[in-house]
Amino acid sequence: MKTDVLIDKARTLTEALPYIKEYFGKIVVVKYGGNAMTDREAMRSFTGDIVLMHYVGMRPVIVHGGGPQISELMQRLDQQPQFVEGYRVTGAEELDVVRMVLQKTNKELVSIINAHGDLAVGISGEDANFIGARRMEGPSGADLGYVGEIERVDPRVVHSALNSSFIPVIAPMGIGRDGQAFNINADHAAGAIANALGASKIVFLTDVEGLYEDFGDAGSLMSKVTVEDLQRLLDAGALSAGMIPKVRACVEAVSRGVQRAHILDGRVEHALLLEIFTDTGVGTMVTR
Repeated sequence: MKTDVLIDKARTLTEALPYIKEYFGKIVVVKYGGNAMTDREAMRSFTGDIVLMHYVGMRPVIVHGGGPQISELMQRLDQQPQFVEGYRVTGAEELDVVRMVLQKTNKELVSIINAHGDLAVGISGEDANFIGARRMEGPSGADLGYVGEIERVDPRVVHSALNSSFIPVIAPMGIGRDGQAFNINADHAAGAIANALGASKIVFLTDVEGLYEDFGDAGSLMSKVTVEDLQRLLDAGALSAGMIPKVRACVEAVSRGVQRAHILDGRVEHALLLEIFTDTGVGTMVTR
């Protein structure tokens, strides 16, 4: 290998050093979207990045989705997926499918991470009443079925995993006061969990490069945006339906104390490391 290539690698490590120092011991919540999970190799790259973050002293927490996988199984079972502004309509039969897919996805992520060592533990929002929820009223009063609105997050089970040096991998389910399970939007779950844990950063990995001023125009990608700007986009109805829950979660998380939120293309190799450990980053960063 040529010396100049080795020097470039050393420079990359040097560039990462201030960020490693800044986030040493800090909690970083990563929402791993279902659309970013459709490629097996991308999933392995993502879990490798998470393990590296763990070993350099960060405390990553994964909240995963499973949207495309849920829709695929529903169609195989002759169920037609329905959405209202990005929220999946979830009847009793659909709820069974959601729980089944999220459990499978959770175990798969845990297994891939644990190929690197005894590192990850799977957690559901139903465990120890971790995520308390109630039935959510949909946009314009739409009936979403068993879609939950988060009432409270008790982070003790996650703190216990972190304090034992595990990487928590969280399935976004919720539980009502009467024991009823709810499907929780993974973006909302990630934001609420980040707030409850006092996270320094939350990262949303999805299947687009970030936020665009004009969706579809690659030249309009916003590398940095404030919470106020995002709220204006929400109020103006300028966002695609699938992006609305992510942007709302970013606004809520940063408004309540999380220092930074990021939206990245999870299909890009090492996108997580590039955003966290380099000066330029690769997606959209949300600040106060």
